[in-house]
Amino acid sequence: MKRLTEKEEALMKVVWQMERAFVKEVRAALPAPQPHVNTVATTMKKLVKKGYLDYEDFGTTHRYFALVSKEAYAKAHLKPALSSLFGDSIKNVVAFFAKEEDLSADDLKEIIKMIEDQND
Repeated sequence: MKRLTEKEEALMKVVWQMERAFVKEVRAALPAPQPHVNTVATTMKKLVKKGYLDYEDFGTTHRYFALVSKEAYAKAHLKPALSSLFGDSIKNVVAFFAKEEDLSADDLKEIIKMIEDQND
């Protein structure tokens, strides 16, 4: 799975959040300054060609939806990066973010609960 550009990832984040969206809806959800609607449409067509998106045809317009989940994309690109930076140690990843992001004890307890719930 090929890594997306920053602009492509921004569009995918919107589609992942909205689940199904028209080009104008995706553009409206992007932070200012928003790209021209034609730029968004062109980028979304590229994402279709790359296999990340597909669409439903509504005559002169398309409603796009993701073919690749956010989780699958993150697993394919985030996990290898974290592995190389932190030596395959999730403990080191959590410790790094606890220190750098000033995670509170409550945040860490919530993370522990999420892990415990996942293992049940």
